[in-house]
Amino acid sequence: MSTISRALNNHPDINTETKEMIYAKIKELGYVPNNNARNLKKTESNTIAVLVKGMTNPFFNHMIKVMEPVIMAKKYQMVIQHVDPNEDELDVALELVKERRLKGIVFLGGVIKRSSGKLEQLNVPFVLSTVSCQLDDFGINNYSSVSVDDAKESYKVTRYLIQKGHKKIALLAAAENDTSIGLIRLSGYKRALEEAGIEYDPSLVRYLKPGMEEYTMENGFGLTMDLFKDKCDFTALFAIADTMAIGAAKAILEKGKRIPEDIAVIGFDGIEMCKYYHPAISSLAQPIDEIAEETIRILFKVIEGENAHQHVIFEGKLVERESTK
Repeated sequence: MSTISRALNNHPDINTETKEMIYAKIKELGYVPNNNARNLKKTESNTIAVLVKGMTNPFFNHMIKVMEPVIMAKKYQMVIQHVDPNEDELDVALELVKERRLKGIVFLGGVIKRSSGKLEQLNVPFVLSTVSCQLDDFGINNYSSVSVDDAKESYKVTRYLIQKGHKKIALLAAAENDTSIGLIRLSGYKRALEEAGIEYDPSLVRYLKPGMEEYTMENGFGLTMDLFKDKCDFTALFAIADTMAIGAAKAILEKGKRIPEDIAVIGFDGIEMCKYYHPAISSLAQPIDEIAEETIRILFKVIEGENAHQHVIFEGKLVERESTK
């Protein structure tokens, strides 16, 4: 194999007859040398990949804007990779590691499916950002995470609505088979209802339909229209993303209902758009800048061997606006 490699690279210690024989065999087999692969071996790649599940969510776009200048200041490149709702982030990450010789990975949104065999193949530092779940079978010392406590913050939102006097609270959730943020925020909603002695009503929980893009205004609108179509009785609506809350508000207003007099609306994330909608929409605001900055700080500390992996939880802030007052 080394003789073939030297011949392809026109090494002077390979005689002309041997070179010609190797070239003839290559032509016969139809082999095309992969120059990119050869170049990758010669150059060290300083690349950080950011894998985004939910690319249409402005929350993630803002985080990327915060991360990019920090990565560039470190003389690294940033690769942004969109992950489709039905794709396994880990498969995408493993492919990128092979193609790009990554130095580190940030997972934004979604969750790595718990496959310790695949995780062991991911031999670069990674941070789960905005995802408050643990990869128990992998070991918390092998990766980092930065987020709010999604179950706790979702509980806080639901309890706030209950304290406002609401007992019939609709929830716009993720896909029914979701095992990440959607499931975690649903658990907080259920716990708040249970503690208040309010019976959980499955008909008030609406899941994204197969093929729907995650966390968009369009599906927030559509799921809310489904609630009206099914003649569901609700006085408040909690959407697990602000973008969905905005779509829900449009559906409520189109049905001739008043916000918040007839139906209160609240979202989750804290995107700026909520301030400028009419009526302005209440939200559980995540500290976007702090989460993004801490994610990159931890990743580079691990890459540079200065720190071990860390798990950081930020506190969310309930921002009350016109839609729930």
